[in-house]
Amino acid sequence: MPSTALSIPHRRDEVSPDEWRLRVDLAAAYRLVAMFGWDDLVFTHISARVPGPGGEHTGQFLINPYGLMFEEITASSLVKVDAHGVKLEDSPFDVNPAGFVIHSAVHDARHDAGCVLHVHSLNGIAVSAQKLGVLPLSQQSIFVLSSLGYHDYEGVALRDEEKPRLVADLGDKTHLMLRNHGLLTVGRSVADAFLSMYLFETVCTIQVRAMAGGGELVTVDPGIVATARQQAAAVTRGLGSQLTWPGLLRRLDRRLPGYDI
Repeated sequence: MPSTALSIPHRRDEVSPDEWRLRVDLAAAYRLVAMFGWDDLVFTHISARVPGPGGEHTGQFLINPYGLMFEEITASSLVKVDAHGVKLEDSPFDVNPAGFVIHSAVHDARHDAGCVLHVHSLNGIAVSAQKLGVLPLSQQSIFVLSSLGYHDYEGVALRDEEKPRLVADLGDKTHLMLRNHGLLTVGRSVADAFLSMYLFETVCTIQVRAMAGGGELVTVDPGIVATARQQAAAVTRGLGSQLTWPGLLRRLDRRLPGYDI
């Protein structure tokens, strides 16, 4: 079974129990992104704020080792960085500079964002290039539209001066469409950010297929979109990702085990 052929020191005894649990969830998210086909070789990124006073007050977060395929990532191989992008532990890997710019900006501005997930999925980029963006074409779309922002493309995200505009466009929303670029979600937990991304990418896939059909499209009434948050709370009984995350981990254990080392 694939995990990683690289020799990465095991870090379980070097970090707090809370950080280790977070590392396991984050590594699982990377492998799930690969399993669902949203990865772009090594060129996207997911981050999680380090739990406890260290992460909250110093901007420390965990992110992928730049160069590992997403299906290879393990809890121990994740790289811990500070608010300036300095690695805080030994790792043979660097951090994607564009990934650092995007994730450090969001973590600094959104203290409720325990996890930031960004992908270059094909359907997501396709919709991001459509002038009208996400359309109310499906039941899934109403949940994305209820908390969605847009950020115009400024080139590869390497410049700190883009950060204020990125943060302003995200605001207090859960979903951000990066025009001509991809999708981004935030969540209090890794599981929350992943479920939001699952909905986001599903909405884009449905939209691409519906528009490709060539027929006249039926849209959801705006009044229904306006009550999407209440509908979501009712259908999940307020549990949200808690309903799906354990099952996703079981699926991962069957198909891509080894993330929790």
